[in-house]
Amino acid sequence: MVQFFRQALAPLVLGLIAAAVPMAARSAETAPKPETYLCPNATGGAVDCFLHAVEHLYTMCRQVKSIEIIEFGYEASDRGTNSAKSEYCVDKQKLNITRPYQAALREATVSKQAVDGVRGLHELWNASLVALKWRPGESDDDYKSRTAAVYAAIDERIVAIRQYLAGAPAGRAVAAGTPAKAPR
Repeated sequence: MVQFFRQALAPLVLGLIAAAVPMAARSAETAPKPETYLCPNATGGAVDCFLHAVEHLYTMCRQVKSIEIIEFGYEASDRGTNSAKSEYCVDKQKLNITRPYQAALREATVSKQAVDGVRGLHELWNASLVALKWRPGESDDDYKSRTAAVYAAIDERIVAIRQYLAGAPAGRAVAAGTPAKAPR
């Protein structure tokens, strides 16, 4: 019996392993770089990536929350496990933004105002993700207006950060790219 397993199954198992190794190598080669999905519209350096990622990742979690609201209604969207998807999205995006945020802070050191702006934008983004929850008594229009108004606040801060970097001492200015608007 053992002889049968060695003769019949060993080549089969080895064949499967041999077939899986090239597939794993191919998938590692084709996996997108974090910059591709965290800041898909960025054209500049680390600050530009962070500025685009803030808006992009907020939009992703806002869409997940919208799906929960469509599925369960406003009142029930935060009950029990109904909000699990949006809570996971917030947790995941907080982890995803860490590297772009740290890189942006390093790159923005040419201007204390830019560093403060990056920190402030990160704080606004964190607070905005938490505020995606529906507030009891809030109408549909009020909820949509409140969650959409975040984009204006983000845009204001992005413009300020870009201006701080553009005003950095000559020779040390950072190429922060140009704002590219993604569909919201």
